Amino acid sequence: MGGKLPGPASGTAPANAYTTESNPIVVIGEQYIAPYPVDLKIQHTVFTVAENNFDITDVNDNPIFKVKNKLFSFPDRRVLLDAAGNPLVSLKQKILSVHRRWRVFRGESDKSSDFLFSVRKSSLVHLKMRTKTTTTTTLDVFLASNTSESLPDFKITEGWRDSSCTIFAGHAIIAQMTWV
Repeated sequence: MGGKLPGPASGTAPANAYTTESNPIVVIGEQYIAPYPVDLKIQHTVFTVAENNFDITDVNDNPIFKVKNKLFSFPDRRVLLDAAGNPLVSLKQKILSVHRRWRVFRGESDKSSDFLFSVRKSSLVHLKMRTKTTTTTTLDVFLASNTSESLPDFKITEGWRDSSCTIFAGHAIIAQMTWV
């Protein structure tokens, strides 16, 4: 299967799921858009003093993505690869950023012409919402075309205690992840 998203598990998407039928937003590639939920697993493959790499597979252990992360690199940098090991995007932490911003570029580039989107914490004063079961962090995602950054194109909520992540386009859930 290598890099292609698997077919739907149940055949239908939940009512609040994003559908690709009307003008899908293609950020990395159309092959990574699915009009149905796709179950993926994240597994550490290498964790050493120098590296923190992991694989993202479907539920049948077919590789979809790989993440390469050199620890202690300056600036902090990660690369998302397809199943064959080809770089899809590079994530680079912006130095001296008030919001702890990450900039994401096509391939392994850092050229402004390859800039795809940025991600930052939603507020300058970052207060974590705490409940008995979760601590949540909210991130704003701005596509390269959104130069005003008055409203984010996507929002990400991360629940670290329950090991989850949800991505929203407006109020619609477009992706959910749970680490097991």
